Amino acid sequence: MEFFVNLQLISVKQMSKPSFDEIYMELAENLARRSHCVKAQVGAVLTKDTRIVSLGYNGPPAGTHNCDLEWPGVGCPRDSKGSCSLALHAEQNAILYASKNNVSIEGSTLYVTLSPCISCARVIYTTGIKKVYYMHSYADFKGLASDEGVDFLRKFGVEVHHYQKQAPTV
Repeated sequence: MEFFVNLQLISVKQMSKPSFDEIYMELAENLARRSHCVKAQVGAVLTKDTRIVSLGYNGPPAGTHNCDLEWPGVGCPRDSKGSCSLALHAEQNAILYASKNNVSIEGSTLYVTLSPCISCARVIYTTGIKKVYYMHSYADFKGLASDEGVDFLRKFGVEVHHYQKQAPTV
């Protein structure tokens, strides 16, 4: 009887294993919590062949300012277009870190908590990232008519998926 019960437990554990998509998106969500930006917290994970090759979250370049400490409540000064004057986007940080460490990201997959803006989409396409999963819409966040970055990526053959968080199973 004990053997049968143990088999049932093993079977239940196997059924409840998270997918790699779930693992990487959850990691991206946790990375977002590291952001010092007071306007938005975004995380990104770059993977290749089920392995993590780089991580990133939005914020100012290392060694400059932490916006939440330097300008609490209001954030860093705005640039001429009304965007953060210091911030790098999460996907930019992940791509730059990989590049800085000579890690090839050609053919990789990007998991990001906010869909890429048009500028990041150009970088994603140019660096050869082949697949993007995003959780939330940049257009919704910014009040734009469409997700220009997603549209751009799809137009040029990058596979893009709007990730839907799975409800926990018991």
